[in-house]
Amino acid sequence: MDLLKAMRTLVAVADTGGFSAAARTLGQSPPSVTREIAALEERFGCKLLARTTRQVRLTEAGARYLADARRILAEVSEAEAAVAGVHGELRGPITVTAPAAFGRLHVARRITAFALRHPRIRFTTLFLDRMVNLVDEGVDVALRIAQLPDSSATAIRVGSVRQVLCAAPDYLERVGPIREPSDLQRVEGIYTAAFQGPWTLIQDGKPSLAKPPARFISNTIDGAHEAARAGIGIVRLLSYQV
Repeated sequence: MDLLKAMRTLVAVADTGGFSAAARTLGQSPPSVTREIAALEERFGCKLLARTTRQVRLTEAGARYLADARRILAEVSEAEAAVAGVHGELRGPITVTAPAAFGRLHVARRITAFALRHPRIRFTTLFLDRMVNLVDEGVDVALRIAQLPDSSATAIRVGSVRQVLCAAPDYLERVGPIREPSDLQRVEGIYTAAFQGPWTLIQDGKPSLAKPPARFISNTIDGAHEAARAGIGIVRLLSYQV
């Protein structure tokens, strides 16, 4: 007798409530299901199922054995999956999200290189400048450049970025040197639509806020970057965007 197969048969009978339904679920004939249950009962010398013309129910011994059978089958399945993960080929779908510019500049080429090494993996990338609901949108991996709020998701720090102020050389020649946070009040600011708040600056170890009057607002980092290159004003960027 294949003991694991017989355990699966007992679980199917218990879950479906009958021999015929279990046979359909398992793709077997009803007589083969009956024989496997009978072999189990003979092995243990007791009835596992009480049968009537109208229903099948577990005996006390059957209920105890069913719980153990479920646990054993789950452990066998877990062990098989672990071996397949170590020695088998990586496969299946993965959805990755990241901020738009960071995804384009740094994530996309790494994903494509990984995809070439693992042809059985199917990738979906979501490079978006908005928060993504990981559960609703089926995201497996999310790269975020922020302090994460309390969450049930597992977060691992993989790096850090700095905030930097950038401007074209000819613009700085026009407005003069900027040495103090207060100097930013006489320049023109470039902002993204997603963040138009004040900039936090550190001077002598102390934070201060500055918000130059807005001259240019873009809905993308690329647009704000190009405006700064053209000499329109000063933009705050993250270090990876420079």
